[in-house]
Amino acid sequence: MGHVALEVADIFRTHGSAWRKAQRGHLSLGQLKVMSAIEQCRSAALGGHVLRCEGCRQVEIAYNSCRNRHCPKCQAGAARRWLQARQADLLPVEYYHVVFTLPAPIADIAYQNKAVIYGLLFDMAAQVLLTIAGDPKHLGASIGATMVLHTWGSALTHHPHVHGIVPGGGLSPDGKSWVSCKPGFFLSVRVLSRLFRRRFLEELQAAHRRGRLQFFGEHATLADASVFARWLAPLRQCEWVVYAKRPFAGPQAVLAYLSRYTHRVAIANSRLVAMDERGVTFGWKDYRAKGRTRHKTMTLGADEFMRRFLLHVLPGGLHRIRHYGLLANGSRKTNLARVRELLHAVPADTSQARDSGAEIEHAKPCFVCLHCGAAMLVLQTFTRGQTIRAPPPEPHAA
Repeated sequence: MGHVALEVADIFRTHGSAWRKAQRGHLSLGQLKVMSAIEQCRSAALGGHVLRCEGCRQVEIAYNSCRNRHCPKCQAGAARRWLQARQADLLPVEYYHVVFTLPAPIADIAYQNKAVIYGLLFDMAAQVLLTIAGDPKHLGASIGATMVLHTWGSALTHHPHVHGIVPGGGLSPDGKSWVSCKPGFFLSVRVLSRLFRRRFLEELQAAHRRGRLQFFGEHATLADASVFARWLAPLRQCEWVVYAKRPFAGPQAVLAYLSRYTHRVAIANSRLVAMDERGVTFGWKDYRAKGRTRHKTMTLGADEFMRRFLLHVLPGGLHRIRHYGLLANGSRKTNLARVRELLHAVPADTSQARDSGAEIEHAKPCFVCLHCGAAMLVLQTFTRGQTIRAPPPEPHAA
């Protein structure tokens, strides 16, 4: 029998119940829901199907998924569906990757004010990109950007940052031409960083004045306006990290990158190494080290592992993928059509691709046998909590 890989669900099922009791009153409803969903994912608790292979006659049970956006098992399918929808949006231009990161002090208070500060991180990063790109001293064009929120570091610590995927150019102010950026260079990182720092701190102070921020524990004194102003002062002087990577090697490389980043959760099951009496061991990348020594393993107690994982549960209704400028949802279709016209690019036949994709999906069997690859027939569907009956007997040959 093959080795069964360790999953986050195994850790929650083994240690979650005792930890919830110990943390009663300290876990949010959202965190409790995430734990419950991951523990029940692809188990009898969510119902499923009894299947029989048409080829080898193997009978199996397939349980339903939880579809929670924090579940490591459920996000691969969601990423594939999202990418299929995004293929039609790609343009035949260079794409750039820009990362905006919050300093550690603001990351500390962001955990207590996720909806407000994550929203500011999105909007200020996008605003800075659109503002600097629109300045004639830099690009002088209207650009678009797709922003993806990540809240974790490799060791599961709280490290909020957004990844921006940006086409290398934009529409001229009159909308009659496409303005390309210099090959291999998008915008000045230094300029982006300084404006991002100023605009974010302005909006953060405005949110404090409007009473939108909450502070607890060691940060409780920041509720006072004068204390908060003194706390902000050093943040106006330190450097804020805005990082621009090299352009992608073509539109398909953008899709490959997005498939790894858009629906990623705090830790993938593939990074888990072991769970034993010492705790949970997982792989992580130490970015301060160089070469192969970057890749290390870390062991945390099960309680600490679960605490760090649940740091990254997002508030309900908070979208972690957003589109701005030319790619904003309301005008994306019209803007992309105009850009393709200016670039003399053949528009993607999205209707044909969608129809053919639907035909392929319809032609594919919903379930495939792991033993012989043949289609599997659904013999029985059972709902949550319903007892699974034995498979019906084989029909007699005529």
